[in-house]
Amino acid sequence: MPKNGKPEYSALITAAQSAMSRAYAPYSNFQVGAAILAEDGNIYTGCNVENAAYPVGCCAEASAISAMVINGQTSITAIAVVGAGEQLCTPCGGCRQRIREFAHESTVILVCDSGGLRHQTTLGDLLPLSFGPDNLQR
Repeated sequence: MPKNGKPEYSALITAAQSAMSRAYAPYSNFQVGAAILAEDGNIYTGCNVENAAYPVGCCAEASAISAMVINGQTSITAIAVVGAGEQLCTPCGGCRQRIREFAHESTVILVCDSGGLRHQTTLGDLLPLSFGPDNLQR
């Protein structure tokens, strides 16, 4: 951890950028990469994958969550989302809910790959008053 007491997420951002470079986006031409830092300390990545039955594709965040789960992890410590273009790439509403399934107040790092913009927030800020697994506890 750096001297300022905040965790360093450069490896997570680099992993998301690498995943973005492998995205399959022939229809939108908008590549997205995501990287999850799981509770076990490992990083799991995903990219968006489109298909001709647009919009039936897979978001980068959903791909990264699947990689995490298939490796036996179910808790997101932090997630980085990187998109091409000049604006920050924020998770869509569906992905915010997918992330919420495995996180509550996790760190979310948003990166604009070409513009160098970065923003760090929490899932609670992106999805306030969220509905999650704890709402279904009996």
